[in-house]
Amino acid sequence: MKTKDILEAAKAAAPKLRTYSDNEINAALSSMADSLVFSTEEILSANAEDVAAAREKMNGVMIDRLALNEERIRGMADGILQVAKLPSPVGIVLDRVERPNGLVIEKTGVPLGVIAIIYESRPNVTSDAAALAIKSGNACILRGGKEAYRSSKAISEALRRGLECAGLPKDAVLMVDDISRESAKELMLAKGYIDLLIPRGGAGLIRACVENALVPCIETGTGICHIYVDNEADPEMSLNIVENAKTSRPSVCNAEEVLLVHKDIAAKFLPMLKKRLCDERAERGLVPVELRCDSAALQYISGTPAGENDFDTEFLDYILAVKVVDSVEEAVSHIAKHSTHHSEAIITENGKAAEYFTANVDSAAVYVNASTRFTDGGEFGLGCEMGISTQKLHARGPMGLRELTTYKYIIHGNGQIR
Repeated sequence: MKTKDILEAAKAAAPKLRTYSDNEINAALSSMADSLVFSTEEILSANAEDVAAAREKMNGVMIDRLALNEERIRGMADGILQVAKLPSPVGIVLDRVERPNGLVIEKTGVPLGVIAIIYESRPNVTSDAAALAIKSGNACILRGGKEAYRSSKAISEALRRGLECAGLPKDAVLMVDDISRESAKELMLAKGYIDLLIPRGGAGLIRACVENALVPCIETGTGICHIYVDNEADPEMSLNIVENAKTSRPSVCNAEEVLLVHKDIAAKFLPMLKKRLCDERAERGLVPVELRCDSAALQYISGTPAGENDFDTEFLDYILAVKVVDSVEEAVSHIAKHSTHHSEAIITENGKAAEYFTANVDSAAVYVNASTRFTDGGEFGLGCEMGISTQKLHARGPMGLRELTTYKYIIHGNGQIR
């Protein structure tokens, strides 16, 4: 289908979804999950082609984002089922006011209509986005990246078969076949067809959408995430959190990219950090983390001198920028200058330092004594997420079902006139 035909089909499907009960929607999600698992062989075959084509262009970390296996496909299906178990945001009365004249005004949750999502090399986004859209009563248009096109197409076709088996319009989930920049531009300009556009990927994609879209657009994803180790931090807790935030999956947007260490603990903590992230990982046959250190940090450990842009880079790799700071105030000031307002953390036993940090860091998720890797729809109890919003209107942080709805006012009267 041409992109214009896809826009027309989605616009036609969206009103039909409003006619189904939550039980019927949940049955359709269950059917989508079953169809996904049933199509495992087909999906893995398509994914193998994508991975083979990408090996010459991508490093191992990015290949991991792209690669699927049976366990990951079962995880995608489980994610759909988790979304089905969540309460529907559609029809919820968000606020109710009874006026002196007897009018009853109810602010009521309703679907947005058609949601388009442009994403890159993570095929699991296909099922997450479709599940959230269907549960919240929206049709969705999926435009994946060329690296994962075959995988995403196979997944979307499985989901469409599941919808059809459940008696819902399969055009509630549509995938753009054209993976050129032109199709992305068509979505950005599709005023009258798309009610919300969500770019999920690198800084270039997000910037292009925010700067060029004529349809409402959510700024998501880019994560220059910071962890600040305070002078009153527990060293072992700090090591565990930093290791998890940097190495558990460095290719995702909630991975740590910058470590800030208080000067009073630097002499003790930084050698421990190098031993844990560099030396011990190398001894175990794991990829050691490259530490890109400012001049103060290099007084305590060896590493790569930090370059001009290292504190403004989303590495998505086993690289960590390290800076020594004089105080929690300096840490907050550094974050304000360099953050993408995604996720930041403080590790401290000092309640006042934690309070200062959480009050003054202006990011979507701010942690005390926990890894930034928890910024995720599933971890926040949302089932999964459409993306991580780093803006303030209308959604912020992991975007779940509520963020895919708007509201209208329903007013009940008994003959009132003005």
